[in-house]
Amino acid sequence: MTEMRETTVTGWTGWAVFASIMMLIAGVFDVVFGLFAIIGPDSAYFVSTEGSLFLLDVSGWGWWHVISGITLLVVALALMQGATWARVVAIILVALNALTQITLLPVQPWWSLILLALDVFVIYALTVHGRELKAAQGMSGM
Repeated sequence: MTEMRETTVTGWTGWAVFASIMMLIAGVFDVVFGLFAIIGPDSAYFVSTEGSLFLLDVSGWGWWHVISGITLLVVALALMQGATWARVVAIILVALNALTQITLLPVQPWWSLILLALDVFVIYALTVHGRELKAAQGMSGM
């Protein structure tokens, strides 16, 4: 005998939807920036710091942004449908972003703290209330 557990939809579902919309926006930006880097006229970028010279391959970063942007788009669309695998991947992506923001604290403290706080709210919403996305999707389909 399988036990059916009814999931109630709370206001935290909005944070999970917010996460998926933000991932959609970030995915579109990543794809656009990546395409600009790939088809741009100059594919090398030189950075000079404290007597050292670094050469960065912009087209390599462009491909990375295209791939990560497409991943964000796919995960965001699946997250809106309430897919469990998308919740797991979204939590991993948001946690990686939080770690990135921690490393950027000395450079841009206020912006990093704001994004870190948003990441914490989104991770909380997806881990604790993420199941409500599927319930909300079922309610809207009626």
